Amino acid sequence: MPESSRDIILRRIRESLRQPTMAKSAPDFTAPLHPRATGDLAVAFAESFVRVGGQLYFCESEEHFYDQLFAYKKEKALEYLYVWEPELKKILHAGGLVFNQDETKFVAHADAGLTTCEALIARTGSLLVSAATSSGRRLSVYPDQHLVLARTSQVVADIGDALHNLQQKYGPEHLPSMISLTTGPSRTADIEKTLVLGAHGPRSLVLFLLDDETTPSAA
Repeated sequence: MPESSRDIILRRIRESLRQPTMAKSAPDFTAPLHPRATGDLAVAFAESFVRVGGQLYFCESEEHFYDQLFAYKKEKALEYLYVWEPELKKILHAGGLVFNQDETKFVAHADAGLTTCEALIARTGSLLVSAATSSGRRLSVYPDQHLVLARTSQVVADIGDALHNLQQKYGPEHLPSMISLTTGPSRTADIEKTLVLGAHGPRSLVLFLLDDETTPSAA
């Protein structure tokens, strides 16, 4: 009597169960999720940063940065630009740029804040910021516009590299009380799937990227 379809299926199941089961190797949880980035990391970061909605101004020198920031302030009619980090104040004073160097009228008139960052992450276009600087926790999140001055030497391939550098810089027992990844301007589409910028933080993220790997005076 020919086998029925049911008998054929059952026979195949029995035959498969007789086959020896190969032991599966344990996954390597230490292996990176993505292949290592290759090529020019600064270019990769710039592409990722713009893709997530950031505004990028490449600066060939500090003098070029002065011009770019002055033009940006004029274009956006920024009356109040808050800068709290001593090194940034020194740079802006040298360029003859006007800014607010303390918290006077900060809550009512925080148009924009200029800060530094800890690292630039090429894969995601993110900025790693922390509370270790004089900008603290507020200057990168409260103003409507978050402006950042960073250098090409701060670009790393991935988030893990940035966190490793942070540990090397501060030590595992003295890490900043706040470490945050900023990827593009603040946004949400929770209400009726309508994209809204500036819902939980700055409406725009602007990066002045200073080339310090080919310009000795930009140290």
